[in-house]
Amino acid sequence: MNSIFAKIRDKHALWYKGIVFIFSVIICSYLLPSSQNLSFKFIKTGEVWKNETLISEIDFLIQKTNSEIEIDKTSKATSKSYYNQEDIDTESLLSDFKFNITTQTNLKAKLDSIYSIGYCNQSIKTNGINDSIYLIKDNEAILISTSSLIDQSLIKNLLKNDLLDTIGIVNFSKKIPFNIIYNSDISNEIKLNTIDQTQIYKNKINKGEVLLYKNDIVTEEQYQILQNYIREMEMVSLGGFSFSTIIGKLMACSLILGIMMLFLAFFRKTIFSLNTHVTFIFLIIILLVVASSIVSKYNQNYISAIPFCLVPILIRVFFDSRTALFNFLNIVLLCAFFTSDKFEFVFIQLIVGIGTIFSVADMGKRSKLLISSLLTLVFYILAFVAYHLLNQSEHNLELIENYYPFIISSMCVLFAFPLIYLFEKIFGFVSDFTLLELCDLNNPLLRQLSQKIPGTFQHSLQVANLAEEACYKIGGNALLVRTGAMYHDIGKILNPRFFTENQVGEVSPHQDISSEESAKIIINHVVAGIEKAKEYKLPEAIIDFIRTHHGTTTTRFFLHNYKKEHEGKLINEDLFRYPGPIPFSKETAVLMMADSVEASSRSLKKYDAITIDDLVDRIIDHQISENQFINADITFRDINQIKKIFKKRLMNIYHVRIEYPR
Repeated sequence: MNSIFAKIRDKHALWYKGIVFIFSVIICSYLLPSSQNLSFKFIKTGEVWKNETLISEIDFLIQKTNSEIEIDKTSKATSKSYYNQEDIDTESLLSDFKFNITTQTNLKAKLDSIYSIGYCNQSIKTNGINDSIYLIKDNEAILISTSSLIDQSLIKNLLKNDLLDTIGIVNFSKKIPFNIIYNSDISNEIKLNTIDQTQIYKNKINKGEVLLYKNDIVTEEQYQILQNYIREMEMVSLGGFSFSTIIGKLMACSLILGIMMLFLAFFRKTIFSLNTHVTFIFLIIILLVVASSIVSKYNQNYISAIPFCLVPILIRVFFDSRTALFNFLNIVLLCAFFTSDKFEFVFIQLIVGIGTIFSVADMGKRSKLLISSLLTLVFYILAFVAYHLLNQSEHNLELIENYYPFIISSMCVLFAFPLIYLFEKIFGFVSDFTLLELCDLNNPLLRQLSQKIPGTFQHSLQVANLAEEACYKIGGNALLVRTGAMYHDIGKILNPRFFTENQVGEVSPHQDISSEESAKIIINHVVAGIEKAKEYKLPEAIIDFIRTHHGTTTTRFFLHNYKKEHEGKLINEDLFRYPGPIPFSKETAVLMMADSVEASSRSLKKYDAITIDDLVDRIIDHQISENQFINADITFRDINQIKKIFKKRLMNIYHVRIEYPR
């Protein structure tokens, strides 16, 4: 059990990276859309269908719109009404009037005929809605035309041939009751049943039918079909657990994120070795996937408004261009799942991302971000135009709203400054902007260095010049090594007179103390420098130069004197050895060489090409023999180039004339 815990403890960094990888895979897999067919849910009427031809994967019904259903219900509500044809006792009716026998007999015959046909209120025939009604007689409903009924306007003509005069006919017709009576109970019941049975579907689409062709302009009818299709597909996806979909999402995310992790492990070992760096890179991926997921739920057309172009800027500022490009490729591949036209998204984003990396190759000036923002917009527009011209979909170029996401994304580039500052504070990174601020000679610590120990300050400037040029030549971070060189000797502020460059025409204080004490004071400037740097909150990347600029070498002068003083005795050389660690990067290795060469060059009695060549070769070869560069990713070819640069610079500093062969 103890051995298992020991192995876990020894490999805790790898375990942490594994947890980061698994967590990222789970989050991204959960957020990826389950169905590609739902990516077009925000398409609108009049927009261009940019995807490939859409073919229905299922059978589904086209549901009527609410307005169509309401029209149907209104139509049903004003459908045929039901009326009762009641029997009227004409003899009793006429008995109330004082007509003679002949008139009464004649009127009775007329009324019986009228009632047999049906006598109704004139409004039944003139309401303009129904031209027919159901007439209920003897428990049987018969559909008749309202024009066949007799109303108040007709009855006067039917009665005028009788013995009554005109005034009598009018008075008599007003007193005759209607025998066509509206049956409200049956009519309302029938109408309610009819409305409830209103059909909500108007058409059916079969599996395999084409819903939209590529580059079609979406009509109102096609839009309704799409909405029904989306609804049915969502119900299908919710109807059961799709194990194959889950496996596919996990595999896709594992492959993409796994490639990113392998790239770091094999080609960016320095980044891979630091958990904070790995966490930052995968956090960027997760944030972009989360943003794409959120935007796709509200408006899938605006995914391009997400500032993907910020990714290469942030990664480039903290790491390098290749890591920025590789990370950007992985993000684009993952976020393409949220888009409708995946190839268009990948094509445009890759062009813009690569162009952005070129535009921020040198981030030394604030104007670079503004230029980068403008160039990003130009790349967006050019890539968009090229894609649609190639696909013969020029109508997309005429819609101004298609350019809004590109403008938003380009403007977001300007937020790189606050984001860089935020990530520096969270993850302890050092950007070029911070390095430029630290290199400013008005920095409080550098002003203190120049005022209190000007000799060390001038030494630091010369070391910075040598190291910067050498690092630039071999492909290191020139700005980082220059900044580190400016601060590498700040520990000498504690005891400035014990260092040669600060002794001007005075007796060395080392003459009054032992070699061990002198070595201790000299070695202590490293520890004092680290404490001073932490006091002024310098970044760890700069403090590393203070730690490593002497590596584990010895104070050779005092060790030599001590050996002479204690000849024949056993000597503990660790008393004269710097605590280390040894350099672990190109930049720290270059600074170590530059510091030793510049300091030793001040003690030369004669400055010529031969002495300078010998000095540079002797010092750097001695450092190699003491294994000071075994942890640094520097080659012998790099070291030879560094030697040539140092020799040339020192000869320029000391005005050495190059001897030409005779």
